[in-house]
Amino acid sequence: MQQPVLKGQPLWPDGAPGSKARRKEAEIGRDYWLRNIHDPSLIAFPADPRHRNGVGIIIFPGGGHRLLVWTNEGTKVATALNRMGVTAFVLKYRLANESGSTYTVAGDAADDARRAVRWVRAHAAAYGVDPARVGVMGFSAGGELVSLIADNPEPAGRPVTDAIDRISARPDFQVLVFPGPEGLPARDVAHAPPAFITAGSLDRCCAAPSVALYQQLREAHVPAELHMYAGADHAFNLDESNRLSILHWPDRLADWLADEGWLDGSAPKPRSGG
Repeated sequence: MQQPVLKGQPLWPDGAPGSKARRKEAEIGRDYWLRNIHDPSLIAFPADPRHRNGVGIIIFPGGGHRLLVWTNEGTKVATALNRMGVTAFVLKYRLANESGSTYTVAGDAADDARRAVRWVRAHAAAYGVDPARVGVMGFSAGGELVSLIADNPEPAGRPVTDAIDRISARPDFQVLVFPGPEGLPARDVAHAPPAFITAGSLDRCCAAPSVALYQQLREAHVPAELHMYAGADHAFNLDESNRLSILHWPDRLADWLADEGWLDGSAPKPRSGG
């Protein structure tokens, strides 16, 4: 079934570098997914002002860089974050593995992710977001983008198109949900932000990368929390399991956000170790 394509805020007013010739092509949406994205954009899901706590989280849906799992790893996640008082943004990023694509994961898609962080910080006041409490959250392929921008250095020589490109693109915290292996081993964990990582122990794709990243962060004395769920495979998302522990993983995320001081504004906690 075709789904309506939600119009978002374009990340670049004149089109993304390398995509301007195709920026007006229509996106394609079916059932739960989107593809044919050439004008990267953000869809905002503002938290209720009565409960808003100033946290902003940008969601990178998965889909193997062939499509975006838009509902189960995007819009449904945004509404769950809204219940925590978090203002959410879902990113439509360029797809490197879509048929005929000339994009790359570490280049174009990661550029979209960095630009999204910069854009949210630049417009934080309009959404009631604290620009020092902007995190990123990625599922599967989207988790790879999280690691590329949070745990690895930004490539040198990227074009500066406007004032937004001069804002920091390093997120304040990172959430990785069954993340893929791209970007690992990470090359800049010493400057990485605090991390919440979760995956299923039966996940042949993404269990090992989750553990490996946690170990790197731990050795670098970066605050990190890892939840590995027994009996869980890939893509358990929010409500796609009959195992109680997996159904409640968003509660563990809420606990972590509270414990680390993000929800009440007391973050960042001081790091221990040398």
